[in-house]
Amino acid sequence: MSNPATPPGVDLLDQRPELIFPPDFLWGAATAAYQIEGAATEGGRTASIWDTFSHTEGRTVAGHTGDVACDHYHRMPADVRLMAELGLRSYRFSISWPRVQPGGSGPANQEGLDFYRRLVDELHAHGIEPWVTLYHWDLPQELEDAGGWPARDTANRFADYAALVHDALGDRVRYWTTLNEPWCSAFLGYGSGAHAPGRSAGVEAVRAGHHLMLGHGLATQALRAGRHAAEVGVTLNLYPVTPAGDSPGDADAARRIDGLANRFFLDPILRGRYPDDLVADLRPVSDFGHVRDEDLEIISSPLDLVGVNYYSRHVVAAPVEGAAPEKYWRAPSCWPGSESVRFVTRGVPVTDMDWEIDAPGLVETLRRVHEEYTDLPLYVTENGSAFVDAVVDGRVDDPDRLAYFDAHLRAAHEAISAGVPLRGYFAWSLMDNFEWAWGYTKRFGMVYVDYDSQLRVPKSSARWYAEVIRRNGLAAQ
Repeated sequence: MSNPATPPGVDLLDQRPELIFPPDFLWGAATAAYQIEGAATEGGRTASIWDTFSHTEGRTVAGHTGDVACDHYHRMPADVRLMAELGLRSYRFSISWPRVQPGGSGPANQEGLDFYRRLVDELHAHGIEPWVTLYHWDLPQELEDAGGWPARDTANRFADYAALVHDALGDRVRYWTTLNEPWCSAFLGYGSGAHAPGRSAGVEAVRAGHHLMLGHGLATQALRAGRHAAEVGVTLNLYPVTPAGDSPGDADAARRIDGLANRFFLDPILRGRYPDDLVADLRPVSDFGHVRDEDLEIISSPLDLVGVNYYSRHVVAAPVEGAAPEKYWRAPSCWPGSESVRFVTRGVPVTDMDWEIDAPGLVETLRRVHEEYTDLPLYVTENGSAFVDAVVDGRVDDPDRLAYFDAHLRAAHEAISAGVPLRGYFAWSLMDNFEWAWGYTKRFGMVYVDYDSQLRVPKSSARWYAEVIRRNGLAAQ
């Protein structure tokens, strides 16, 4: 029976959806080098901190490493064809620092750069905009041995590396992100030790965070000084932080965690200063003697865009004596100076990472960045969810992930309607991959990867996302 509300000859699927995104909205997916490339010792690549960390007993689930990962290094052309089949307009990927500059200093490794030249050319051949992230956590091991991010010189080495990559790829890459999620690099890598390099000292985490931002500023200046035009930004993992109750103690807990999770990076990069209350909170940990007079001017070098990675919300409460310690990013050692703050679970649905699903938090986060910090274009550079997936009769149906994407894209549209200059969205992740300390036990991909055969199977969420891109919008609910 035909639908009387549908004009004759019009397919319901071809009608314009209710929620239309701007005509130039950039639809994409994202990955990271160590998580997908494999070929850990090929083509002149040397070890990164994640190679060392994952090969250290007890650091990753079941001793998993990124040695092979998704074998993208060898399967890149087929992976790009898959991106094109899904209709991606952009692909955000990271450069492996030890692949293109072994040891973190000296001349470029041309064989490593050639891989990325081929990748970029392949993307252009399929009409896909390349989006480069210069640092997604794979610091060359030699730089870690020399002090890592707590050492000031690492920021200078990062700027040199940025200039090297930009000189090689800048004629064919428009969008450049300096850092991905410096909070994780600093506070998981040097605070809790849950991530590489696995060091655990609050003072080192604070210094690492500052030098990551200094490296960002110096790299931004290096990109500006290069011979190719570039649109430059940084990607921050941001969270709405909510007090669990109405007490002054809960409100102070939220202020503290917001300071460390969000304002530690937002304020120096976009305002050129550290918040006074954050500095006071960290006084038992650091006297900020590592901050030089010129640093904050460098850190706040003008940008063209800001990337926001969004996954969940933090709900926190005042300390309670004898409370059980939390784990992973909730661990007290992630939050120097505020170790006693409690993270509260609310009994709402969670992903396989035990992260609460909170799509309205994306609206809050985007509006806050725009209304309190900047008029720059914003991009959701990561958003996604891990769930348990299985291949059944050659298919992978993932309704929970599909629902997650749907809810968060509706939130993204709501933010645009509220005046946020949101210009694009990158799903995390294109494919299942090495999920850091969780190894291969967590699947975030829209494309299922059989790690034994390296077979790729687009999940139902991938087919759904392809239709969203084709229609440039979402169907009415």
